[in-house]
Amino acid sequence: MITPYDYPDADRLLSSAEQVAPVVADLVERASVPVIYVNDNFGSWTSNRDSIYQAAIDGKAPHLVEPLKPAEDTMFVVKARHSIFFQTPLEYLLGQLGVTRLVLTGQVTEQCVLYSALDAHIRHREVVVPRDAVACIHSELAEASLEMMALNMDARIVNSVDLRGDGF
Repeated sequence: MITPYDYPDADRLLSSAEQVAPVVADLVERASVPVIYVNDNFGSWTSNRDSIYQAAIDGKAPHLVEPLKPAEDTMFVVKARHSIFFQTPLEYLLGQLGVTRLVLTGQVTEQCVLYSALDAHIRHREVVVPRDAVACIHSELAEASLEMMALNMDARIVNSVDLRGDGF
């Protein structure tokens, strides 16, 4: 969700992101498990946490990005494509941390979240998706994606409040 919102469909995504950003910020704040940001590099192969964040703050919706600023000690993985696993060190990192369950938040439900959930599932990781912590461009596709994650990937689709006291 660290993005300048300067791409096709960004305006459609913004309305959903407005609702989701505070929920994600709350989840990050109250997490008692490792938090790992996995963020698009937006085609910039010299990007890193700071440059990605700065571009987002200078973008169209800094009010959505600022509350999600990763702390200095927060793990941050840069990705080039939709899945958090595709050509990233995330699988190795999760193995090092002993992580078996992923709580996926962010955007876009019908793209990045869906593909990441599938890639997590085929890697035998449990997937949890708080429906109020994922933003979408097309709400009908997002609902279908959440249903696919639940039916085809055994993902737990929950509300963010359901994560209280859940080892989260």
